[in-house]
Amino acid sequence: MSRIGKHPVPVPAGVTVQVTGQTLTAKGKLGQLSLTLIEDIAAELQDGKVVVKPRNEGKLARENWATARTNVFNLVTGVDKGFTKNLEINGVGYKAMVQGNDLVLNLGFSHDVKYPIPSGITIKCDKPTSISVSGFDKQKVGQVAAEIRAYRGPEPYKGKGVKYENEVIVRKEGKKK
Repeated sequence: MSRIGKHPVPVPAGVTVQVTGQTLTAKGKLGQLSLTLIEDIAAELQDGKVVVKPRNEGKLARENWATARTNVFNLVTGVDKGFTKNLEINGVGYKAMVQGNDLVLNLGFSHDVKYPIPSGITIKCDKPTSISVSGFDKQKVGQVAAEIRAYRGPEPYKGKGVKYENEVIVRKEGKKK
């Protein structure tokens, strides 16, 4: 029996959740998101909480029970509070800035990298070496942060590149004479 799937998802004040068939829709102050559950999972609204249960005892239902509950939790949390990923840039001359609808990255290439900011995502550069990606869709925020990091991932010798704020880079020892 799933330990995560057993816990109902509380719906905070200011968020409305609607369950119609296999589609769950959450609307809050940041926006509106919807999720389609697989046929083996059922969701219902009880006492201001979303309860996710398997329809049968099959393998597919047991595998996806906790995943569906976590996706519902991310949906409700996203429209209420939103999600943020922070990135750091290390390296001499490496910097980032927001210009209009583009994130301009100077990462040691012969040209600046221009990343178009997708709709529903907000990117801030408080300092030239820090990037904050935020939005209400957790998957989209993570995807945008991963795409920015992929332009120049951290290298193991000096740690130069773009990394997540809490990422630990395993350093290697350089050449010896």
